[in-house]
Amino acid sequence: MPHQNILDPSQTALVVVDMQEAFRTAIGDFSLIASRISTAVRGFLALDLPVLVTEQYPQGLGRTAEEIMLMLPHETEFFEKTQFSSCGATPFVDRLESGGVKQLVLCGIEAHICVNQTAHDLMDRGYQVHILTDCVASRFEYDRDAGLRKMFASGAVSSSVEMVFFELMSDSKHAKFKEIQELIK
Repeated sequence: MPHQNILDPSQTALVVVDMQEAFRTAIGDFSLIASRISTAVRGFLALDLPVLVTEQYPQGLGRTAEEIMLMLPHETEFFEKTQFSSCGATPFVDRLESGGVKQLVLCGIEAHICVNQTAHDLMDRGYQVHILTDCVASRFEYDRDAGLRKMFASGAVSSSVEMVFFELMSDSKHAKFKEIQELIK
């Protein structure tokens, strides 16, 4: 039996938090983070795992970054919110509760605000939260670092895109191994 902090594909979903176009000029490494999240989305979809996307006040902050939008199926449901925590959006919480997931992989922006508050609310609801450290950003590095430190001190699990993919497959004989391997080359 794997360690409790190893992802179980039958219980895992990816949550993309507020990776929206309005932040493209405010966050220095926005394009890199958007590209990394796009890879995460592609991998989760290849592994037939759920991807949930939140958008903070999209009328003002725009839609999800184009790099990510291009990878999402047309039927993707976007969860609009005004509260900083994604758990403030009732449809998002309802989707989680109906989906049978227990482990959530979080990525997005900003690490010290929406990702942080979402992570804490999810942990408070009993979910295990894994943070893709290579897929979170804030306008300032010290805010990103403070957000990560706080989430990890509270029990979130540090992870990365490649780490997550290999945990979810757990074996090089996995049917999607070559496809996932191509994504990370």
